[in-house]
Amino acid sequence: MEKIDDIIMIEGKGYDSNIYILEDVIVDTGTGDNIRYIKDSIKEAGISIEDLSLIVNTHNHYDHIGGNRCFNLEVAMHSEDALAIEEEDDEKTVARMFGKAMEGFKVDRKLEEGDKIHNFEVIHTPGHTKGGICLYNGETLISGDTVFANGGFGRMDIGGDVKDMKESLKRLSQLDVKFLLPGHGPWVKDGSKHINMAYKMLEGF
Repeated sequence: MEKIDDIIMIEGKGYDSNIYILEDVIVDTGTGDNIRYIKDSIKEAGISIEDLSLIVNTHNHYDHIGGNRCFNLEVAMHSEDALAIEEEDDEKTVARMFGKAMEGFKVDRKLEEGDKIHNFEVIHTPGHTKGGICLYNGETLISGDTVFANGGFGRMDIGGDVKDMKESLKRLSQLDVKFLLPGHGPWVKDGSKHINMAYKMLEGF
């Protein structure tokens, strides 16, 4: 568990996504398989679970949403990805890839481009999924599985689209990103450099 400014960063364990906490918001919750580790990490950061009020999911894949069931919190997700959750679609949520069946839940808040989560703006970045989002506050980008450190980006063969991903990375490359906080792998400084590396890898598509 580490911290940048007021953002608490919990490294994903096993198949879990990374988890980030902004004030009373938890961004992604992993698979739920390591929930004790996650809740212990939150407490170690000096935050009470009871003080959290909202889950924001960067997209609808099981390794980012499976842990939602372990918190009694409202859920926010982009409208494009919410339907698969509500319909318990094990293909679109890729729950089947993890040997699981997705238990549907209510998406209380359907996010759209430009919405605000505290001082973070929602950026719709399809490519890995149709409703993938990033959160940006002018300095830090929480990128889900849109872009990773060292020029990586999310798979596009499980509900994504290479043209969408290229366009999303192009948009992100135009931002001034100091800290990149991805859905998997290390969080890094010089975020714009890592985003540009990813965009250049797709330039030929």
